[in-house]
Amino acid sequence: MRVAVVGANGQLGSDVVEVFRERGSEVFPLTHADLELANLDSVATCLKSLSPAVVVNTAAMHHVEQCEQQPEKAFAVNAIGVRNLAVVTKELGAVLIHVSTDYVFDGTKGQPYIEEDAPVPLNVYGNSKLSGEQFVRTLNDKHFVLRTSAIYGKQPCRAKGGKNFVELMLKLGRERGMVRVVDSEVVSPTPTAQIAAQIYELSGCDAYGLYHGTAEGSCSWYGFAREIFKAANLQVDVQIAGPNEFPAKVPRPKYSVLENRGLKRLGLNRFSDWRDGLQQYLNQGSAVLS
Repeated sequence: MRVAVVGANGQLGSDVVEVFRERGSEVFPLTHADLELANLDSVATCLKSLSPAVVVNTAAMHHVEQCEQQPEKAFAVNAIGVRNLAVVTKELGAVLIHVSTDYVFDGTKGQPYIEEDAPVPLNVYGNSKLSGEQFVRTLNDKHFVLRTSAIYGKQPCRAKGGKNFVELMLKLGRERGMVRVVDSEVVSPTPTAQIAAQIYELSGCDAYGLYHGTAEGSCSWYGFAREIFKAANLQVDVQIAGPNEFPAKVPRPKYSVLENRGLKRLGLNRFSDWRDGLQQYLNQGSAVLS
């Protein structure tokens, strides 16, 4: 199977490339140097020269504060760029697998969001990603939109200074012996390796549509930090940050937990409990521990 991965040098994209290659696919890793998402001609020229059967889009402008400061750029990448992918993959007869986010919700539900819940984004990032979803769902029938949350992977996260939350906690814990973390946001920390495996599973079926794909269970960022040090066998004093200690510059959902209802209906859910995913990640050898 010929597979093009857009955003192949990112945290998730690099794992997607690896998973498909390991399973025998012919993979074309694409980065900004290969195509400009916001330019339809660029997208068309690149993808039509490759003729992939499947296109996986992991590329996005996902720095929340930068999206708020540059809404035009955020929509150019996360909405118009995704529209361009949908238009071209439709012309090619290719399947488009697009990765979206929990930030399409406002976090007020207080229980896990299912695919049927109405999106209400709180910020530019969430609105731009929701717009991209709509383009995919209306322009290419052969699509999978996979919403995920609080991801971390072995590839450095360039948009966040090179370190994901796990690596940052391990670094600060070792340097300081104490960290302070917010306890007011609830998430489902999800390793990119599991998302990549899930994307591969979806590529082999034709149950097109919108799906939630996150690790099972949930925790606050404070709870996640405590589990990181426990799993890594590090003695670190983890304290709850004060309500205004790390003020948010942009409104964010306080409760970002998704239920993988659609995947479970198909019997295709490949996600484990978030604690298991963390242990698997650490067993692979994090940058700080290795």
